[in-house]
Amino acid sequence: MSQQPSRYRGYRFPPEVIAHAVWLYHRFGLSFRDVEDLLAERGITVTYETIRQWCLTFGLDYARRLRPRRGRQGDMWYLDEVCVRIQGRQQLLWRAVDEDGDVIDILVQSRRNRRAAVRFFRKLLKRQGSVPRELVTDKLASYPAAHRTVMPSVRHVTAQYANNRAEVSHQPTRQRERQMRRFKSAAHLQRFASVHGVAQNLFRVGRHLLRAVHYRLLRTRSLSLWGEVTCAC
Repeated sequence: MSQQPSRYRGYRFPPEVIAHAVWLYHRFGLSFRDVEDLLAERGITVTYETIRQWCLTFGLDYARRLRPRRGRQGDMWYLDEVCVRIQGRQQLLWRAVDEDGDVIDILVQSRRNRRAAVRFFRKLLKRQGSVPRELVTDKLASYPAAHRTVMPSVRHVTAQYANNRAEVSHQPTRQRERQMRRFKSAAHLQRFASVHGVAQNLFRVGRHLLRAVHYRLLRTRSLSLWGEVTCAC
């Protein structure tokens, strides 16, 4: 690149290297040291602490730029919350996915009461800009209370097993939690899960449902969009 974007100004490495390192970390189940080794194999000498700083600095920025380009998501929202132990204290990771399994939004809170559910509902409505056609949750009492307060006209489903799609969506976060030996703070979890969800949406294109030629086309489009957003192409 003849001229670097302003957000990369002052960095010794070019945008292509920074964006590639952030992509490796959030696209695959790799540690910062794994990314360091992969870059070293390509002749790029950089420490894992530098890669950590790149992910902290640019991860959320990339996610914010990708969200407007992902298009409108589904109108069936599957909601679930999972407990995450952080430094001996319990935190709740609230997650919403659509009928295709794409992550709509996440929110880390310390409680699972009505107030917490209302806050999450309002965050979803602000992000999406419209109400869903159907809301699917488990039988936690906070959901009906928040549903009556925020979007009473939306159909609310609490049937057994109906919410499995949202419960399964927690698995990648659980896997990374074990690899990272737990998250360091609620802010750390919020930041990581926000970026990880957007990257997952972009590159998870249902490979098992597509012919190889169609999958490769979608993968090429995803990589091209990542390059445009990160200014690394």
